[in-house]
Amino acid sequence: LVSGLTMFMAGLGANFEFDLKKIIALSTLSQLGLMMSILSMGFYKLAFFHLLTHALFKALLFMCAGSIIHNMKNSQDIRMMGSLNMSMPLTCSCFNIANLALCGMPFLAGFYSKDLILEMVMLSYVNSFSFFLFFFSTGLTVCYSFRLVYYSMTGEFNSSSLHPLNDKSMMMLFSIFFLMIMAIIGGSMLSWLMFLNPSMICLPFNMKILTLIVCLLGGSMGYLLTNVKLFFINKSLYYYNLVYFAGSMWFMPVLSTVGIINYPLKLGLYSFKSFDQGWSEFFGGQMLYNQLKNYSLYLQEF
Repeated sequence: LVSGLTMFMAGLGANFEFDLKKIIALSTLSQLGLMMSILSMGFYKLAFFHLLTHALFKALLFMCAGSIIHNMKNSQDIRMMGSLNMSMPLTCSCFNIANLALCGMPFLAGFYSKDLILEMVMLSYVNSFSFFLFFFSTGLTVCYSFRLVYYSMTGEFNSSSLHPLNDKSMMMLFSIFFLMIMAIIGGSMLSWLMFLNPSMICLPFNMKILTLIVCLLGGSMGYLLTNVKLFFINKSLYYYNLVYFAGSMWFMPVLSTVGIINYPLKLGLYSFKSFDQGWSEFFGGQMLYNQLKNYSLYLQEF
């Protein structure tokens, strides 16, 4: 349940985020929640299989994002991007392949593990809430992936025209192309190596296509989140509190980082003012230092 909520929370937060690296990091957190969920159900081989396939396309995703950020002069805001496929076609092609693999596009690396995991969830005895978390989180994954592609690949380029966007780094392109090949064929290769005696999964037709329907709905929702004219109809701040709550991962940063760090920092400031900058320091070390300095100046004069 905790891992399922983690998967849901990270996917929901990524849909309201505009930082490129943070979106990919939240995507990683969501996939880790998926791995922990299937591991808690006892399918350790599936969890390890998804870990390996996820490593292939997520490494490709991070490398493409790093190349884009480097060309954008360290700007990570996806609202400043647009039409990157015109100036960085090779990097953007690999970026799109990695995104499709993350969504579970058939016959890419992510499809073999994610589809198998969701079918095993349908075969298992899970309650309705857990079932909803699995499939809704899958839809959220497709949603933020398509939203990321819409923002970065379509529309106008909103950053400085002086940014030299290009694909001239051969070392980066070689690494990206190798990972792209693995993101395409790595899932099938690993499935043949890990599952030597595959078992048939028999499900009704409507349950078989449920994953595909969820992915299509997620992609449509990603388009609606991107198209501001359709979604925000002159009321962009009307749901500000809801968007802030969902985008801040349910106030988890406040509870996990700010809340924990704040008290030691306040204690350190109080100790610094009381001891290092207090009366004991003034009448102790600082006073002795000032007296010796004055005596030295007096001796130099005479």
